[in-house]
Amino acid sequence: MNHQTHESLRLTEQVSELLVVRASGHENDNQRDYPNWELPNHELQRLLKVGIGGVILFGGSCTEIQRRCHRLNQWAIKPLLLCADIEEGVGQRFKGGTWLVPPMALAQLYLKEPQRAMALAKKYGECIGMQAKLCGLNWVLGPVCDVNSNPRNPVINVRAWGEDPQTVSKLVSAFQQGLASEGVLSCAKHFPGHGDTEIDSHLDLPLLGQDIQQLELCELIPFEAAIEAGVNSVMTAHVLLKQIDPKYPATLSKKIISSLLRQKLNFQGLVVTDALVMEAITKSYSSGEAAVLAFAAGADLILMPQNPDEAIKAICHALTSKKIPMERLEQALNRRRKALRKLQSFECKVSSKTASINHNGIESEQSSQLAEELVRLSLQIRNPGTLQTQKEAINLIRVDDVLPCQVLSQNAPALQLPTEAGYSTVLCHKLSITPWEKRPDGSLNLNRIGIGPVLIQLFIRGNPFVGNSNSMEPWLETIEQLQNQQRLAGLVVYGNPYLWLELSRCLDPNIPAAYSPGQMQEAQSQVLTNLLEDKIFDKDSQVEPWKQFTD
Repeated sequence: MNHQTHESLRLTEQVSELLVVRASGHENDNQRDYPNWELPNHELQRLLKVGIGGVILFGGSCTEIQRRCHRLNQWAIKPLLLCADIEEGVGQRFKGGTWLVPPMALAQLYLKEPQRAMALAKKYGECIGMQAKLCGLNWVLGPVCDVNSNPRNPVINVRAWGEDPQTVSKLVSAFQQGLASEGVLSCAKHFPGHGDTEIDSHLDLPLLGQDIQQLELCELIPFEAAIEAGVNSVMTAHVLLKQIDPKYPATLSKKIISSLLRQKLNFQGLVVTDALVMEAITKSYSSGEAAVLAFAAGADLILMPQNPDEAIKAICHALTSKKIPMERLEQALNRRRKALRKLQSFECKVSSKTASINHNGIESEQSSQLAEELVRLSLQIRNPGTLQTQKEAINLIRVDDVLPCQVLSQNAPALQLPTEAGYSTVLCHKLSITPWEKRPDGSLNLNRIGIGPVLIQLFIRGNPFVGNSNSMEPWLETIEQLQNQQRLAGLVVYGNPYLWLELSRCLDPNIPAAYSPGQMQEAQSQVLTNLLEDKIFDKDSQVEPWKQFTD
């Protein structure tokens, strides 16, 4: 091997360290939930032997993730950053972990009891950090530092820790403190702010009109707080700030990353791109172009390029042709090594709390109690104990998907409890019926779901790839028409607080109704136990209605 070939291979290996690729948490290729995005094992193993430095995992159980992380480390020639989008608990992505209510729930508690909310936010971070580490993960892609200032935001929504910068700042700082105490890395996202958008960057590029002064008054405040609290990395947003850089999205912008984040906010940790497979980027840039622009702009880690080999090759060429100085590579590698050294310096203990991992998943009395408490504190219940048990009634459930549906397993309380009360379930989702059809006069024909009383349960929240399609559904008209026909037995909204506000305003005050930010089975159980007339409920456990959504 000649010197030039050796140097070329060494450069390829160094650049590869900066890439984070996506893999399934399942061990076998035929189990991949998203095969278009998740690399097959032979490709994953090949790239890890080249020197790929990070893997982001989706799907599977906690026991599978533990085995998967061990195997990935065996395949890799470099120490790995192993991460996941577990903003709402390990159970949000991996079966057997604890799934917590969305952060927005704590924002509402903060308005009433700030000290209690911050203490719970810290426990929230501790729970995620402890369970992530048990699974073999060392990097949590959270907290979300976006200020959800736009109620029509289709993708941030309840993922945010609030609707104002002060609330978000206090809660993300507390979360960061809890997460750090468990010995995993954190990531503030999506810089410089994705909260004031009406477009999902998974589908297209959002355009924002804020200038630097406006950002300083709102969007930047939580990021500054997170940096002050010691956050280890910052993830960029695929948004175009026309007043700051009219040409490049933040992920590809020197003005955003180098000037604003590095110089103005003095952030010295890792900068990672949001996933480069998102259509906000792929509609305008190839894998190589996006990777080079992001790296030149100041990003240290390149997350999920559409074609990893093309991204590596393009960055190597930009370095050898001196389009990008070698100093940029050294900076990025040094920051990555510093993060790895920090992981090595953490205490070897998993947690001071009792926790274990077995075939049932991660078990901890503290995490279970935390999940239950957060659901209870975030519920809104109208007319508890008045949802009647009756035959020929209809349990109309709207979900995003059923193949598979994370929130609606066969034994889900949203199915079982109404069934026990005499309701027959009708599922409404994108692959099935809609509960309505329009007559020639424009009114809705609701008889296709039956003619009895109807309990509506809506599982609607801000989710990637959904966009604003949820807002196109005529639930307000459906509820008004069922009320006029005296057929509305009750209403439950799981997820989107803004939808709850809109629908609850038109409800007859005597109709039983409830809202929960969480969609998990614990939330379903608590909601329906409080509503149904033959169940035991604790009126004293209910917090006051969320002022922001009920005034």
